[in-house]
Formats: sequence, structure tokens, C-alpha cells
Amino acid sequence: MNDLHFPSVNEQMDIIRRGAVEITPEEELVQKIERSIKSGKPLNIKLGCDPSRPDLHIGHSVVLRKLAQFQQLGHQAILIIGDFTGMIGDPSGRNSTRPALTLEQTRINGESYFQQASKILDKEKTKIVYNSEWLGKMTFEDVIKLSSKYTVARMLERDDFTKRYKSGEPISIHEFLYPLAQAMDSVAIQSDVELGGTDQKFNLLVGRDIQREYGVEPQVILTMPLLVGTDGVEKMSKSYDNYIGISDLPEQIFGRTMSIPDTLIYTYFELATNVSNERLKEIKAALEDGKINPRDLKRELARTLVAMYYDKSAAIKAQEEFDKIFIKKEIPDEIDEFNIEENKEINILDLLLLVNFAPSKGEAKRLVQQGGVSIDGEKISDVHQNIKIKSGMILKVGKRKFIKLTKEGK
Repeated sequence: MNDLHFPSVNEQMDIIRRGAVEITPEEELVQKIERSIKSGKPLNIKLGCDPSRPDLHIGHSVVLRKLAQFQQLGHQAILIIGDFTGMIGDPSGRNSTRPALTLEQTRINGESYFQQASKILDKEKTKIVYNSEWLGKMTFEDVIKLSSKYTVARMLERDDFTKRYKSGEPISIHEFLYPLAQAMDSVAIQSDVELGGTDQKFNLLVGRDIQREYGVEPQVILTMPLLVGTDGVEKMSKSYDNYIGISDLPEQIFGRTMSIPDTLIYTYFELATNVSNERLKEIKAALEDGKINPRDLKRELARTLVAMYYDKSAAIKAQEEFDKIFIKKEIPDEIDEFNIEENKEINILDLLLLVNFAPSKGEAKRLVQQGGVSIDGEKISDVHQNIKIKSGMILKVGKRKFIKLTKEGK
């Protein structure tokens, strides 16, 4: 391998800096890249994977895409599946301990993580390691020696520990071992650069310190922002139902993207897509001068995301389906059917329960009162209204739920 395989330092840094919150220390990264080019040896780029979340969304893709960029620059991407640390439970960014998993659960989740991450990373060029390979072999003596290399005072500098300590929330001793165990991952693979979200900054810095203690050149840390979810308020999370899943269907990705507030358009383009830096500048300028309808840019964003995880034809089809439902107010091509007796009279709330469009009468009532229920395009606003069933009737709930009522035996 020779230096012809690597872009120049400036070219690499332009790509690496995109979207990054912090590179610490940046001058060390420049030196590492210069050395890499000169020796023809790729840098080891580390990303630790949380095996407690097997379902990935584009919030997770932000740091995965940064790892893919390093990979495209010729460096070695190393995914560390935290099967051993997953049994501890990482409290980062939380006010309480994250539940610990069994080794079997972490392995299953880790495999699912990698399969989904492979939509972003070059699967063949990604090195996968499980940290139980080295952490599981440590003796109690090894753990004591490791613990002696960091102080309680330094641990309590971490925001979540500080908050819990001040509020009297319990902090278990084993939680202090989590950042130390994560740091040992950096020692084991001789990480040159470790990536993570801003909520991981403390753990990543511990890695630098522990590498130094074990005679390994300290890693540079690169933190990426936590992507705000589709609600425009909270960070993207399945628990907030404000996410766009990597494995979602094309029409789901398109529809959820179209629901984001205009203020997030540029951020999503920058952090979640592969559009060029030149196109990014154009998007920023267009949003600032107001010469383009933000909805048009949002449609471009939605098409871009679908094409990234599927292909261009899927993106076009998803847009057509979206337009039918939301712009032309048409019915989608594919719609589920529900067999029901012709001419039967049924209360609207009972009908919603029958077709599984509401989990309870209370929820069904709320849907009707909020104006989210219609039959053949006519809104139903009376919770006491009885519906006389006709074959071919279209029941619609919300923006995306449709069902055709058909004659029994059809």
C-alpha cells in the first residue's frame, strides 16, 4: 500500500469535519493522517455499538455515516459490539442505570445492529469484534489495577453522575467500571480515532487517558450531534415515536421525513444524507433567501433518504404514493380489505375497534372527536353515529390508515 491510496490531508479533513461537533485534539488527527499517508497504513477508527438497541434509526446513522466516511478515505472501520459492557448497563445521558442484558441478548442484538449498519457501511471492509474477547479474560487483579488508574473525583465530573449524586440518586460502583471497560476496548484494538455522540464525550476522553496509562498512543475523539427527532423537540428515539427507521418501508421513510419542521431540513441533509458540500451550500442559501418553498426541499430530502436505504425507483414510488394520499387526496394503490356483512349497521366506535384501528373505545372516541376519521372522504364527527355498511366503503383514520370494507364471502 502507498500514499496514492489516500486523499490528501486537507481533502480528508474537509470530509471528516462535516457535521462534527468536536475533534479533540484536531492537530493530533492531522498528524495521524499525515503519518498514515506516509506509511500507507490506515488508521483504526473505532465505534462502540450499544447492543441494547437492535433497531436503528437515522439518528444512529449520523455517527455510522461518519465511520463510513473514514472507511471511504481508506481507513479501517472497527465496530465493537459491547456484548460484555452490555451486561453492565451504560448510564450515559441517563438519570438511572440502564438495565443490564444477558450475554446471549447482547449477541443477538449485536448481529441485528450489524445487519442494519451494513446499509451504511461497506460490510466487507468492516471489522467486527466483541469486547468480551478481552474483557471476559480480565482477572479481578486486572480490574483492580485498571480501577487504580482513574479517580472517583474524575468520574463525578460526568454530568449524569453529578446530577444523580447531587439529587441523592444511587450510583452503583459497577457503573464507574463502564467507561473504564469502554476505554479498555480502545487499548485492545489500539484505536487511533473513536467516534460517538456528544453524550459519549466523557467515556471517549477516559479512553485517551487509559490508553496512555497502558502505553498506547492516545486516540483522537470525534463527537457528532444527537439528531433531533421528527417532532423538532426531543432527540430522535423510538420511545418518543419521533424517529425514521433505517429498516422502515420506503413510504414510511418518505412520510415521516415530510413531517419534520422546516427548521430541521438543513440539519437532516447535513447529518443524515450523502449530498455534496456544494449542494449543502445551495440548500442553506435557498432556505435563507426564501426563494424556494421549504416543502420542495423536504421532498428532495425524503427522496434522498429513501434512495439511500432502497433505490431511486423506490423513492419515486414513495413520493407518488405520498402525493396521492396527501396532495391529490386519493386512495393508495394497495389497501387492506376487511370482510363485513353488507347493510349491517354498526356504531363508528365499534367499527374502529372491529378493524383494529383503535385499541380501545376511549381511543376510538378521541380519534373521532379530533376529526381523524372519515368514510368515503366524509368526516365523521359524531361518536354516536351508526354506519350502514356498503361493500367498497373506504374507512380512513389519521393520514395513513386506510381499509376497504368488503362484502363477506367476497
